[in-house]
Amino acid sequence: MEVTIFNETFTLLPQRAVWWKKQSMLLLADMHLGKVNHFRKAGIPVPPKANDKNWETLIELVQLVKPQRMICIGDLFHSHYNYDWEIVGQFTRSFTQLSFELVTGNHDILTNHQYTRSNIILHGEGLQLDTFLFSHFPTEKHLPGVYTISGHIHPGVQLSGRGKQRIMLPCFYFGEQQGYLPAFGMFTGLSRIQPKKEDQLFAIADNTVIKI
Repeated sequence: MEVTIFNETFTLLPQRAVWWKKQSMLLLADMHLGKVNHFRKAGIPVPPKANDKNWETLIELVQLVKPQRMICIGDLFHSHYNYDWEIVGQFTRSFTQLSFELVTGNHDILTNHQYTRSNIILHGEGLQLDTFLFSHFPTEKHLPGVYTISGHIHPGVQLSGRGKQRIMLPCFYFGEQQGYLPAFGMFTGLSRIQPKKEDQLFAIADNTVIKI
């Protein structure tokens, strides 16, 4: 599924990521790696396979589109250091042709040393490329001629069936000047959004991106 924003074409992927072919760039947000082990360490019974699925999907994406750059728009790692961070380093060392970059979010609390030794390029709280600003946090003050793409809110859309069934699905959401990416991490919640009539909304269901 493709969407055009500010005369640029982006491909929306069912793996909860965006492919910007012109820039050879893969965009995703809210990976929350390490969250499963963080909860298990606290005594919360979380199935470990949720973590495996994140890595399987990430590797699948890299092999599918072969990007030169991967930009995580905040919340790459969920918590303080735990062993899962070593898997991040293993990943970046396995794909040396890939520039792995991070726009920091509220969960990105590791020391700069940890990011450096894992070959991750930090951009602080915002990265502007052409007419696009990538910021983990939504912004209230928009720069003229600049479109902001964010994460943080884990957008979801509620759909209703004829039998009054209701289901909440992760989605891509693009307003007039602000867009939101779905949370990449499998073990994350959803925040219901209230789109305006002119907004563009794309739900993810059964490994398919559907325009709503």
